[in-house]
Amino acid sequence: MTIADQNLVKKMNRRRLLQEVIHHSPISRASLSKTTGLNKSTVSAQIQGLVDEKFIFEIGQGQSSGGRRPVMLMFNKQAGYAIGVDIGVDDLTVLLTDLDGSIVSEHYFELEQSSVNETMALLLKTIEQVIRTMPGSPYGLIGIGICVPGLVNRSEQIVLTPNTHWNGVDVKKQVEEAFNVPVTIENEANAGAYGEHIYGAAKAFDDFMYVSISTGIGVGLVLNNELYRGVHGFSGEMGHMTIDFNGPKCNCGNRGCWELYASEKAFRQSLPADWDEKELNKRFQQNDVVLFRSLENFGHHLGIGLVNIANTFDPEAIILRNPLIESNPFVLNAVKNTLSSRMNVRFETECAFLPSTLGKNAPALGACSMMIESFIKGITA
Repeated sequence: MTIADQNLVKKMNRRRLLQEVIHHSPISRASLSKTTGLNKSTVSAQIQGLVDEKFIFEIGQGQSSGGRRPVMLMFNKQAGYAIGVDIGVDDLTVLLTDLDGSIVSEHYFELEQSSVNETMALLLKTIEQVIRTMPGSPYGLIGIGICVPGLVNRSEQIVLTPNTHWNGVDVKKQVEEAFNVPVTIENEANAGAYGEHIYGAAKAFDDFMYVSISTGIGVGLVLNNELYRGVHGFSGEMGHMTIDFNGPKCNCGNRGCWELYASEKAFRQSLPADWDEKELNKRFQQNDVVLFRSLENFGHHLGIGLVNIANTFDPEAIILRNPLIESNPFVLNAVKNTLSSRMNVRFETECAFLPSTLGKNAPALGACSMMIESFIKGITA
């Protein structure tokens, strides 16, 4: 075997052992040897290297099945930290997590009437504050993941954001230059799908759709356990599929787009203009007929688009991200009624239909997890 081949085998062994420790901590060296099939000397040498580099630490002795009690190993999730950012249409979320995805700090801002320059200044200032208060660690800040509601190409450039004005803004370059760490830019629905896949409602599924419903509608697709982006990175823009050929014109240039009828913005436009959040909550408690008719209509139009998605991709699950759906079973039932009336009866039993469990944090957590995965791969490269 050549030196190059030997080095490749060592890297593969190191990666496999680290992944085992990450997913099965606490675990002993003997158990690692058994689960990976690697001999004990290889396991010992590789693990010692990871201990020396502060990625793994020993926590003392575990239970013995006979003979010496084994020393148990843990992944050092505080070896570094990641920042995840979700730049929404009306709000900004900035999360700091450890390498296990546990949230260390969280910051939320309303962006009503804010310009791109004002939002960018707020973003840079917030990241600076997060870094300044970040706990000490061997590797510090390992990266910043940022997601936006729009088209992001394979070069991580923002091409189109129909409901905001980030088109052509080089966010990646500005943040990299400001903080000198790896930065990735991703579509918001893709990041949300990734977050739910790693930490949330979709952990058990290899093929699922994540539908983000807010000012617009975005869809993240995980197919065969991989995030599907399409040739140019533009997959999942199903909020702009036509459901009414003669419908009104959308910001994207198309007509009759799904999000014009089934977004949260569309739902709120169907209500009287003077209904603020307080009034909405009061009428919900009173079982207001006008409100519930609007909620049912919202769920119905959502269901129409979801029928198209389900028929196209035949997923194991569809995850819906929207606060109205997450908190209100009435909307979810309206969606399911539409699906039942328009699809094969097998759909209800063979496709899980679930609200998000990560809520508004899903995209930012997904952005964090992307940076963590890249960092972990770098450890074993």
